[in-house]
Amino acid sequence: MSRQDVYAEVENLRELCENTTKYIWENPELSGHEDLGVKHYSQLMEDNGFKVTFDEKKPTAFVAEWGEGAPVIAIMGEYDALPGLSQAVSAEKQSVREDGVGHGCGHNMLGSAAAYGAIAVKNELEKEGLKGTIKFFGCPEEETLNGKVEMVHHGMFDGCDIAISWHPMNANMVLQESYLASASCRYYFHGTASHAGFAPQNGRSALDAVEIMNVGANYLREHVVDRTRIHYSTHGDAFAPNIVPPEADSYFYVRAPHISDVKDTLARLNKCAEGAAIMTETTVDIELDSGCCEMLPNIAYTDLTQKVLDEIPAIEYTEEELAFAKSLQDTLNPVMLKRAQESFEQDGPMFIGTAHRDLWQKNPINASTDSGDVSMIMPMNLITAACWPIGVAPHTWQATACGGSTIGQKAAVWAAKAIAGTAYELVTNEEARKEIIAEFESKKPEDYEPLLGPARL
Repeated sequence: MSRQDVYAEVENLRELCENTTKYIWENPELSGHEDLGVKHYSQLMEDNGFKVTFDEKKPTAFVAEWGEGAPVIAIMGEYDALPGLSQAVSAEKQSVREDGVGHGCGHNMLGSAAAYGAIAVKNELEKEGLKGTIKFFGCPEEETLNGKVEMVHHGMFDGCDIAISWHPMNANMVLQESYLASASCRYYFHGTASHAGFAPQNGRSALDAVEIMNVGANYLREHVVDRTRIHYSTHGDAFAPNIVPPEADSYFYVRAPHISDVKDTLARLNKCAEGAAIMTETTVDIELDSGCCEMLPNIAYTDLTQKVLDEIPAIEYTEEELAFAKSLQDTLNPVMLKRAQESFEQDGPMFIGTAHRDLWQKNPINASTDSGDVSMIMPMNLITAACWPIGVAPHTWQATACGGSTIGQKAAVWAAKAIAGTAYELVTNEEARKEIIAEFESKKPEDYEPLLGPARL
């Protein structure tokens, strides 16, 4: 028996995997409200011989377990969607849902590939009579970057040896040291209302404080470590212009290469808020929402995963699929598209083959994932698959369109093979597994703790 038999198991499940990918795409749900997704995946895993257990504190999270003994392999799936990204399978922007929700980050593919990858490796291990435990984790609320952080805090991953994760992207590869740490924080300013024309001297504007804080944040951007990102949004329209606004708030994200950098920048951002409150004679309440760590690299695990990816046949696209991908590219900024094509070193609309380290080193991902916290408690990899054309970014309508097409369905099957093959290798290759765990033990932070706001503890 070999990994080729595992890939054959995935092929046997191809139609089911594609159907689930389509079903979740057609029924998108926002973070924390993934009721249909949870019902579908938990029933799917139960029907395929897994024992399903739900988290009492987080009903949209669950674990499906099969097997016995070591090693215990954690395979993580996600299923939440995004607001404002409903889209038809079309190269023209066209919403198809009144609520505007859509899978612009490809989690319809993510969950499906992870589930069927877990089922495929379970089927093969069962045939061969091999010992080991496969756990599929249904992970909610990735888009708010706290789902897995809370799951870690609740102890759901306790007892697992190694984790496997993946995410839709533009290329087929395994990442290392790419995703950034992140934290989100809300700032609530409180002032005094007054008539803006008759008695402005009596007013203390909370909205002024928001604006002054933003000025401070803009100056702060020059004095942070490389790859730090500071994003914000605000609500300041609750009062008419002739009222000095007594209430206003800002919502900030901070990203940086390491969680320590995030904490340092966040502390300085808090001072911007406090200074703005002093200047405007208002008060401010600061509320940490949540945060997630960067990915802890594991070279031995990356090398093992790369070996698996290199032997999986490239995805074959039809002329119609390539034409659709090209039509999506035609909607992009031509300068940005050319830059992406040069970076990925491919002329066609879809990435063909498997990339190696040099590609992800040239294309660092300045996004974040709550999977980073899982990498702090056990070895974890992060595979990507070409789910949308080169140049298309996640969190766009173009990504939603592609995720609902046969391009996305084929990518999910490829990713399922990558997951199943990696899991099989981890179970059967004890020497490689020990090397991966030893590297993790030498790198793991001794002071790790989940970064969660009071409302999430």
